[in-house]
Amino acid sequence: MAKQRAMGKGVGTILGDEAAKVNSIRDKGAQKLVGTVANIPLDRISTNPFQPRRNFNDDALVELIQSISEVGIIQPITVRKNGMTFELISGERRFRASKKAGLKEIPAYIRLADDRQLLELAIVENLQREDLDPIEIAFSCKRMMDELGLTQDQVSKRLGKGRSTITNFLRLLKLPALIQAELRELHKNENLDESSQGSSSVVFSMGHARALLNLPSEEDQIKVYYKTLKDGLSVRKVEELVRALKSPAQGKQRVHKPQELKKLEQQLKDFFHSKVSISMGDSGKGKIQIDFTSESELEKIIMKLND
Repeated sequence: MAKQRAMGKGVGTILGDEAAKVNSIRDKGAQKLVGTVANIPLDRISTNPFQPRRNFNDDALVELIQSISEVGIIQPITVRKNGMTFELISGERRFRASKKAGLKEIPAYIRLADDRQLLELAIVENLQREDLDPIEIAFSCKRMMDELGLTQDQVSKRLGKGRSTITNFLRLLKLPALIQAELRELHKNENLDESSQGSSSVVFSMGHARALLNLPSEEDQIKVYYKTLKDGLSVRKVEELVRALKSPAQGKQRVHKPQELKKLEQQLKDFFHSKVSISMGDSGKGKIQIDFTSESELEKIIMKLND
């Protein structure tokens, strides 16, 4: 099981003695902070008083708490800095679940009071790095949409990438947290490809991810993911496997009818002058189906039965 890499440093480590003074883009050190992922103590974060969602079901957090305990925080929360305290902007479920999981600090994107333009520049500049893993790229695209209010088309133009590429990256965020964490590790070996088609040199591609998401169960997604890595399955093979899992009956070998049943079907067909099918299980139980295409044909069948 993949263990999450450390995402960020403490704010003090990034800014040193200037940390408490940076609250606006006009302050010295602002450019070092905006767009950076920092590890922030949970006890320094307060929830947003204007958060429209007030009721959080503790039972619904159990799965998220378990995921955080196993693989850590995959997607950082977003906070606004005020001195050395922080106000939560987004990610309250992750914030609450982290507390319940016993974490002391949490990775967070830091916003300043008037940083919109600086934030966009920081995100775009960060995305130009060559060592980014695909999950980090996906998070950055999502931040541009969520925090800057951009559409997918606008994000694709800002980054100089096709819209389908942006869609493929965002699709990765729908995968289970375990798979997201492992994809970050796979990237170290350059095993994830941006293309939508798999190849023999690619362990897991965007096409694999798209195929996995057709499975409604996270458990099945994880099973197929590991099988893909183990057997080196192509995108097409994964698509076939997904179809078989979604429709198990289609994967079963067709059962050939005994010659006796076929002969009996033909006799009944000749008798009723209609299509007849007989099915019988191993126990000897079964059914006879007589087809008709009109009310008059039904009447003729009934007359035959009454003779």
